[in-house]
Amino acid sequence: MNRQLILECIEFFTSTHKSNFYLKLFDAIDLSDFPEYPSSKYGPKGYSRHSLFKAFIVMKCEKFSHITELIDYLNNNLYIAHLCGFDIMKPLPSYWTFERFIKNIDNQFFSNIMKNLVLHLKDLGFINNSFVSADATPIFANTKFNNPKSFAKNKFDKANPPKSDKDCKLGVYTASNSHNEKNYKFYWGYKNIILTDATSGLPIAEITTTADIKEMSITVEFLKNTNNWFSLKETKFIADKGFDTKDIHNFIRYDLNGHAFIALNKRNTKNHTKLPNGNVLCDAGLAMHKDGKQYFNGYIKQKYCCPFRTKKDDSLCPCKHPKYFNGKKNRGCTKYVTIGTDYRSSINRDSIFFKKIYALRTESERYNSRWKNLNLEKAYVRNINSVSNLNTLGHISLLALALAAIKDGCIDKIKSLTGYKKLA
Repeated sequence: MNRQLILECIEFFTSTHKSNFYLKLFDAIDLSDFPEYPSSKYGPKGYSRHSLFKAFIVMKCEKFSHITELIDYLNNNLYIAHLCGFDIMKPLPSYWTFERFIKNIDNQFFSNIMKNLVLHLKDLGFINNSFVSADATPIFANTKFNNPKSFAKNKFDKANPPKSDKDCKLGVYTASNSHNEKNYKFYWGYKNIILTDATSGLPIAEITTTADIKEMSITVEFLKNTNNWFSLKETKFIADKGFDTKDIHNFIRYDLNGHAFIALNKRNTKNHTKLPNGNVLCDAGLAMHKDGKQYFNGYIKQKYCCPFRTKKDDSLCPCKHPKYFNGKKNRGCTKYVTIGTDYRSSINRDSIFFKKIYALRTESERYNSRWKNLNLEKAYVRNINSVSNLNTLGHISLLALALAAIKDGCIDKIKSLTGYKKLA
């Protein structure tokens, strides 16, 4: 009897600020398109999927890594469990109930919830397509092979995948965008590709892939799908060198009528020493002569030849290059310079305008930092559907935070989870 009287005042179990925070956060999320119970007519209904969804929002906002931490938290904060929609007079869901939910639910349900939040924020004027930044974040699988202290043999061998997570793949990442940066690391896992509004710092769309998928290979399709529900027309698209391909540039320019601000990826480009007029210098430091062009689709190859190619004097070459003594009519070395004729090659990446717009890409990095701070950089589940769902839940949490803060008149807290939680 005493227990029941205490439970009738369940607000005693949780601070007012935190309970208000979750009340406002859940109020900002529209679950009308998410069926609360499965459509099957047979068997018990089970727990409300809306309640389970809200519980995982709590998990991300409290920055828990494991489901067991969430269960302990709900059992010790019954009012939060009540706000999620659970009947606290009965036992809360077990670990396996939460695990099955996050593993088996179709990610499209979560994607639709995220889309609704983005469109709502767009209608309020806090998200737009003027400057859109793309970035990819590695997500490390729950395997001992990712532990730097692991001494397992061939731990980054494709023929030796981890047994603990059969969905993860081998990927590589680097922490620098420098053209000559060689410091990279291998890992087993996944990656999350995010489109961010580079002015507000809020996400627009996301997709989770295995770590072996290159960003450049799926970006065009990703942009097409996003453009179907969130217009990217005339956008200024900003990205690092991992997105530098002709297809992406051409899609942005000619399909979206936008402009690309993508760092140059010098793939196996030879840096020839040149004179101010553009003529290439040979190995001996002499100016080479132009010797015709070859025309290809999207680029031109300009040929340069030895200045003494028709001379018969063997002493003219200062460096005694082996090709100068080739015994042919046209002697000496040749070099080629590729001249692009497509949109990608026409961009002046040294201009002040380009650098000023490209600097907005740091907003993607700031958002990624906030997103990873929800304990999402390492996967503690072991299949791609669970990883994808948790990633989307992280984005939903941060979008719902922004919307709740706006509705509450706390616009300065739209990007501060801790700050708004204390203020609510």
